[in-house]
Amino acid sequence: MKVVEHIEKSQGRTLCSVEILPPLKGQNIESTFRGLDPLIEFNLPFIDVTYHREEFEYTEYPDGRLEKRVVRKRPGTVGICAAIQNRYKIDAIPHVLCGSFNKEETENFLIDLGFLGIDNVMALRGDSLKNETYFVPERNGNRYATELVSQISDMNKGIYLEKDLLDTAPTNFCIGVAGYPEKHMEAPSLESDIHFLKEKVRNGADYIITQMFFDNRKYFDFVDKCREEGITAPIIPGIKPIATKKQLNMIPLRFKVDLPDELVKMIVKAKNDDAVKEIGIEWCTEQCRELMKAKVPVIHFYATGRTENVREVMSRIQ
Repeated sequence: MKVVEHIEKSQGRTLCSVEILPPLKGQNIESTFRGLDPLIEFNLPFIDVTYHREEFEYTEYPDGRLEKRVVRKRPGTVGICAAIQNRYKIDAIPHVLCGSFNKEETENFLIDLGFLGIDNVMALRGDSLKNETYFVPERNGNRYATELVSQISDMNKGIYLEKDLLDTAPTNFCIGVAGYPEKHMEAPSLESDIHFLKEKVRNGADYIITQMFFDNRKYFDFVDKCREEGITAPIIPGIKPIATKKQLNMIPLRFKVDLPDELVKMIVKAKNDDAVKEIGIEWCTEQCRELMKAKVPVIHFYATGRTENVREVMSRIQ
């Protein structure tokens, strides 16, 4: 079922979804199932599975030579999505990136997803490689998420890269895109960021999931500005319970978001990470209660590897 159909079917009731990472290479899928099993009782409509770009590692030999190797530390996004749908009968949503794919590889990737009965995709540009200051697309690849959305939308109309194909079958993907209540880190302003978000919707995006935020006012203001610009697609808030003191610095550095002073002070005063975990759960719970009162369509939890925290929040808001 498509995300927008889940929202329509809920008839105004706020749903909960989660986003997970593929396991590290060398681990088996049981680690993923162990994290998801405790969440299934909350009737998740869909589960997002991230896609991770290649990385480059260098090995130095005694003679001074450097060997460059391409490494994928978290492969398996498509396989995990198929396993989730088979095990739980829940819609799985793979992230599809501009990075690492040219347009033909993207098309083939999407064809595979369609054959697996996957109805939803999350279209993202993806991050730059660690050795790049700015994102560099593959040769003949999509440069921006707006272009990727257009390619998926074309396939939904039966338009493929090979123009001479006959009797082409259209795909039927529901397309999600990212929104940034505190703007994308590369955007010069929030207004320009919303301009390009509107372009993604114009090109065929069906719904929006936001970057994590810790102050609900940032989300509500963002939604208001999007509506003022004529964006009518559902805007799903993405949130995350903080779990450790280390995240106090890591989250702003990695995701370019602000943490409210009140939350920062409580975490700084916490005696240990157990205390931080409870602070994070309670803060996230209060965020959820306010969002549910505002009748948001879905609350999307960035679970990463800490699904037990997300489970506790879900249990408190039921």
